[in-house]
Amino acid sequence: MGEQHFYEPANGHGLAHDPFNAIVGPRPIGWISSRGRDGSVNLAPYSFFNAFNYHPPIVGFASVGAKDTLRNAQESREFVWNLSTRTLAGQMNQSSASVPYGCDEFALAGVTQAASRIVAAPRVAESPVNFECRVSDIVQLRSAQGEAIESWLVLGEVVGVHIDRAVLQDGVFDTFGAGIILRAGGPSAYAEIAPQDRFDLKRPG
Repeated sequence: MGEQHFYEPANGHGLAHDPFNAIVGPRPIGWISSRGRDGSVNLAPYSFFNAFNYHPPIVGFASVGAKDTLRNAQESREFVWNLSTRTLAGQMNQSSASVPYGCDEFALAGVTQAASRIVAAPRVAESPVNFECRVSDIVQLRSAQGEAIESWLVLGEVVGVHIDRAVLQDGVFDTFGAGIILRAGGPSAYAEIAPQDRFDLKRPG
C-alpha cells in the first residue's frame, strides 16, 4: 500500500477539493418534484439520494439545509422522483438554480409537468422513469455526539411507477441503454452509465 493522506473531517481535508463526494460515487441523482400546501410546485436535484428497501420499495434523499423540497414534503407528505438522463442533464442542472419559493422550476428548466396518478406532485414528462412517493419518514440527521445538524433525510414509499416502454427490453429495464447519469463528485463532474461499463458477478453459493 502506498503513502496515505489521512485527515479528520472536523479539522479540514487539506486538499484542493473535499474528496468525500467524489469517493462516495458516482451517486444516483434525486431529481425531486413536489407540491406545497399553497399549490406551488418545485423541481430540484439532490446528490444524496438512493434506494433503501425492496418491499415496500423505499427511496430517500437528504436535504442539506431546509430547502423548498423539504418544506413541500413536510406539508404534502408526497414527492416524485424523476430519472435523470444524458439528454436531460442540462435541464436537470438548470433546475438546481437558487430561486425564491414558489418559482416554477419546471418552466425555468424547460421541462413539462405531467399529472401523477396517485400523488398531487407532478412528474417530469420528458423523464423515462418516475416514482410517485408518499413520505414514510423525515429524519433530522445528528452528529456522533447527538447534536442535530441542518440536514434532513426524507424517505418515501414508492406507490406508483411510470416507465417509458422504450427503455424496456423483453420486460427488463435497460439500465445501460437508458442514458442514466450520476453525480461524480467535485464541483461539476457527472458520469453516464453506458454498455461498455458493464460487468457481471454471480453471488457465491
